Amino acid sequence: MGIVAGLDSSAEFTRIVVCDADTGAVLRQGYASHPGEPKAVDVDPQTWLLSLGEAATGGLLEGVEAIGVSAQQHGLVPLDAQGGLVRPALVRNDKRAQVAAADLVDGLGGRQAWAEAVGSVPSAGQPVAKLRWLARTEPEHARRTALVLQPHDWLVWQLLGRPARRTTDRGAASATGYWSARTGAYRPDLVELALGHQAALPEVLGPADAAGTTPEGLLISAGTGETMAAALGLGLGPGDAVVSLGASGSVMAVHHEALADPGGMITSFADATGMHLPVVSTSNAVRALRGTAEMLGLDSLEELSALALKSTPGASGLVLLPYLEGERTPSLPHAAGTLSGLRRESMKPEHLARAAFEGMLCSLTDALDVLRGRGVEVRRVFLLGAAAALHAVQALSPALFGAQVVVPQPADYAALGAARQAAWALGVARGTLSPSAPPAWQGAAAQVLEAGDELAAGKAVRQQYTATREQIHPGAFGG
Repeated sequence: MGIVAGLDSSAEFTRIVVCDADTGAVLRQGYASHPGEPKAVDVDPQTWLLSLGEAATGGLLEGVEAIGVSAQQHGLVPLDAQGGLVRPALVRNDKRAQVAAADLVDGLGGRQAWAEAVGSVPSAGQPVAKLRWLARTEPEHARRTALVLQPHDWLVWQLLGRPARRTTDRGAASATGYWSARTGAYRPDLVELALGHQAALPEVLGPADAAGTTPEGLLISAGTGETMAAALGLGLGPGDAVVSLGASGSVMAVHHEALADPGGMITSFADATGMHLPVVSTSNAVRALRGTAEMLGLDSLEELSALALKSTPGASGLVLLPYLEGERTPSLPHAAGTLSGLRRESMKPEHLARAAFEGMLCSLTDALDVLRGRGVEVRRVFLLGAAAALHAVQALSPALFGAQVVVPQPADYAALGAARQAAWALGVARGTLSPSAPPAWQGAAAQVLEAGDELAAGKAVRQQYTATREQIHPGAFGG
């Protein structure tokens, strides 16, 4: 069918992959870091274009017929009535907006009201909270703000030559805090609650729609947020969940409907295919491993992993509740970590190492069970993050998650998802693909792990962990 490209403009860099539109085979790749301070929360969007231009040098896009755009979430680009930038874009999980998020929760009548309205409770990273922060701390900038875009919306608009029509997709829209994945509609009243007045919002396109065509004839697909693009790049479908292992953790799964959660543990995103991506986040994941390694005087997580595998399931009765930074799931914001089950025979380095891995994975299984408890089917669990390569993680996770575990090879999955979306929009525009399903590209190369005979031991470890959690934090999950 041709050649397509996907670009992922993350918080710190731009990656571009050029793919065969029929098979998804990667033909060329480009990369460039964003100029400026890597961890900045106030960013000139022009730096994203500079990075894009650098990544695309050397004829990288030669022969490309369609481009898909994936970009960082947690971003707000405030524009005036003429489309000019009011102030630098607000990006990342900006802690300055924490109080603003709490104000919004109270302003609508509590967490349940927000969950029912848009499927999520405001957090500091969401555009709705950033709008509230802007109104409270920079009122003149807030008054000038007439149009609100996210990074992916702004980049698509720039690629198309800044047309009068501004667009987004349902995946990115679902992360704003003022668009409902359940109803498929904006809540302008929530924009007004946050900003103090109404503002124009981009048109929400369908998954296979095109945002437009450049003057050179290049088709630009709807684009989406990084999370949704990565899911598309991985080829996720119903029955698939993703566990992301960073300092904190998250669990998301593909589901056929939006899930409103009065307790606010589930954030209800839309995906880039017409399905939904309910997400449950934890405050602690790999940070528990790093803390344990430091406590044991180890230089690397690989050493901690090897030590853990010298112990046995259940770590000789040692249980670590890894709530080192408080916890989001369950909601224990002021909790600390707990090490339980200390006996003379359990006080060995290998048992502590094992308890750290079991505690991290059991905590993530708690998050997975929140989704299962709402009817989300989980047959496969994809493990993402550098820690997914650790032998202890791979050895323990199938039995603890109670599902087949897939460890994909490292790849630019968000950029690949953007390219797959571009191929979809191109095929629909030419009448060669249906708007109901993306092109059937080959799935990610991966290692597949099964629980096998260790499933019973995994259940016993889970029971030990759950009993300890209920003893220390009774009713944390409402039971």
